[in-house]
Amino acid sequence: MSADVESLAGQIAEGSTRALARGLTWIESGGARAEALCARLYPSTGRAQIVGVTGAPGSGKSTLARALALVARARGRTVGILAVDPTSPFSGGAILGDRIRMSDLALDPGVFIRSMATRGALGGLSRAAADAVDLMDAAGLGLVLVETVGVGQDEVDVMRLAQTVIVVSVPGLGDDVQALKAGTLEIADVLAVSKGDLPLAEQAARELREMLTLRRSASAEPWKPRVVVVRALAGGGIDGLLEALEAHALSVEGGRRRRESVITPSFAPVPDASTIAAGDADGWRARLTALAARDGLCAMLGITVLAGGPGRAEVAMTVEPRHLNFNGGCHGGAIFALADSAFGLASNSHGPVAVGIDAHITFQAAVGAGDMLVARATEVQRSRRIGVYRIDVVREDANGEAPVSSFTGTVYVKG
Repeated sequence: MSADVESLAGQIAEGSTRALARGLTWIESGGARAEALCARLYPSTGRAQIVGVTGAPGSGKSTLARALALVARARGRTVGILAVDPTSPFSGGAILGDRIRMSDLALDPGVFIRSMATRGALGGLSRAAADAVDLMDAAGLGLVLVETVGVGQDEVDVMRLAQTVIVVSVPGLGDDVQALKAGTLEIADVLAVSKGDLPLAEQAARELREMLTLRRSASAEPWKPRVVVVRALAGGGIDGLLEALEAHALSVEGGRRRRESVITPSFAPVPDASTIAAGDADGWRARLTALAARDGLCAMLGITVLAGGPGRAEVAMTVEPRHLNFNGGCHGGAIFALADSAFGLASNSHGPVAVGIDAHITFQAAVGAGDMLVARATEVQRSRRIGVYRIDVVREDANGEAPVSSFTGTVYVKG
């Protein structure tokens, strides 16, 4: 790693706003040094509360972000704001004007504001948004607000980046049928009805609450979305909105950010297996974690890497309501995916040379929501062209381990 990357990463981790601004410029420019900076700072992430603020153009997202920042600062929290603005399809430029509404925050040393253009990316975010959030997280900002560009009904990328998503709605934009439509409203953890002093605000809130009762199962989700009426300019309802955000973060133990992949991410580099000593536990875990980050199913199911080495891997998953089948137990496909992920990581710990050609799985016990499953894969036989692996899936609890499933897989070694 070059000295300038190491130096900048150290300054960002120490909380330097000047270094953070420079690092974000690197991220937007892309390239090898941006990737190296992200890789260096990734271990320092995971501490911030990431909140997405999305909604239609003119719904009051910037004003709401400003109001949230003011209340959070009054409670002693540091705040980062990433405001995404649209890029012109004609000139290629962007006004980056969202922060104009936040000018009174500019002199607060506990607030960091960055505007970022979409640069042609669809979905409401820019391609550099995920890495930008990681840098703000690594810099020690406690609350990071990600304000999307004004979106339509199906631009929902923010749900894969933020732990908690606020969808801002405005009174009078549609009838109760509009509230039932699929798309942006479905991703909301909290629905904020802005401009709450308008006559139709309470009616809009009532329609959204009715929509939630029709759409959400009474028992399938650990969190029931809340509807909050706010008057951001006057600060009305903001305390209640912040409390809803904090309650959601507690209910889902960090939210979806670490469970799901981000659209068009720039991944941290994968360490070369040939450069890692056989007994370097941290080195192997870093390699397998980087490999798993590129696997959309691992991200979607919440599969994490615990350990690994040459020809072996250990991964884990906590069974959640989204993993359950129609009978209320953990879906066999989710258990298979956990075992198969361990199988793939163990075989590819040698390098990208193996292709699975055969797999068999048996089940010994059923599991349900809340259970912690661990899959351990070990290479049991390897010739010049064939590798055979055994994977054991167990349930871990206070009493120890109980067998859940056994999996065997064979790979064909290319080259």
